Amino acid sequence: MTRSGAFCPRCGDPIESDPGERPGQPDARDPDSVLCDACYFEEFDLVDAPDRIEVRVCSQCGAVHRGNRWVDVGAEDYTDIAIEETSEALGVHVDATDVSWQVAPEQVDRNTIRMHATFSGVVRGTAVTEEVVVPVKISRETCQRCGRIAGGSYASTVQVRAVDRTPTDEEMERAEAIAHEVVADMEATGDRDAFVTEVGEDDDGLNIKVSTTNIGKQIANRIVGEFGGTFSDSETLITEDEDGNEVYRVTYAIRLPPYRPGEVIDPEDGDGPVLVRSVQGNLKGTRLKTGKDYEASFEAGDAPDARRLGDRSDGVETTLVAIEDAHAVQVLDPETYEAKSIPRPKYLDADAETVPVLKSRAGLHVLPSDADETNDE
Repeated sequence: MTRSGAFCPRCGDPIESDPGERPGQPDARDPDSVLCDACYFEEFDLVDAPDRIEVRVCSQCGAVHRGNRWVDVGAEDYTDIAIEETSEALGVHVDATDVSWQVAPEQVDRNTIRMHATFSGVVRGTAVTEEVVVPVKISRETCQRCGRIAGGSYASTVQVRAVDRTPTDEEMERAEAIAHEVVADMEATGDRDAFVTEVGEDDDGLNIKVSTTNIGKQIANRIVGEFGGTFSDSETLITEDEDGNEVYRVTYAIRLPPYRPGEVIDPEDGDGPVLVRSVQGNLKGTRLKTGKDYEASFEAGDAPDARRLGDRSDGVETTLVAIEDAHAVQVLDPETYEAKSIPRPKYLDADAETVPVLKSRAGLHVLPSDADETNDE
């Protein structure tokens, strides 16, 4: 060993080497760098650890409070969260190199995890190992989002209605599913203000209360985009915030079209029944007499004047008796079992033994199969 000619200011022993040449001692200007190894290690702590760590978690949704906000972590077991919080809270001495560590969590009770952390490193050319035990306390409370949900907070209502009818169960179920899909999309972007507060039915249709006006508008747009129809919005003043700004709730009133895809209607044009295919924009369908395409006029839009005759689901299979000519076939009446001549639409399969038919006040008509509904005129 070489002596530096310096002496330890604490014990007076000569120092073996110059402080700036010691391995693992990058900053010789550190006051402790002038100490001999014995004095240096006497008060040396490899790890700086807090006496205790508290992790705030929401007892409702499992979110973790970090900094000044709640973060969704999707954790059912908070051991990983405790390990992460512990690793961020522990500090390793700046003089240490080649540092490695491992942690062994010990579940004390439901709300306490004792973290046994073992660190090793090299300081002044000497291998150093230290173990610390840090208790992590899981503090369960209610996050702001869950508090708002529990309190019934909402900023907009989406009303699902229909023109001249009540929305079907399928339409209302799908509308509710769309609302949850929109919220899920917002949550995926990290928006914790997105939630459905309440869904309820009344005699007129479905009412969906949601947390923000933006979400309400997105839901209304998506429902109309899928089912057709229109929506309008109206504001209601409810209060003023702490800065004196007016706070409104917005109602988005959806009006679904009077007819649905799959319904059979009889427009007042004398050309016979139509199986509705679409109500996006102008109503479109298939003529049951000819199999040709039908589209309502621009003025009529999705609500042409027509009688409801039934639904595709009302159709029943019956025997195809004979092909009379290019415009007529004979089938068995599904109620009387008499052979009847009815119009032959172009989508009818002449080789079929049975065909689906709908009997209504407009007569007996052959229904198209799913593949037939897009036939050209």
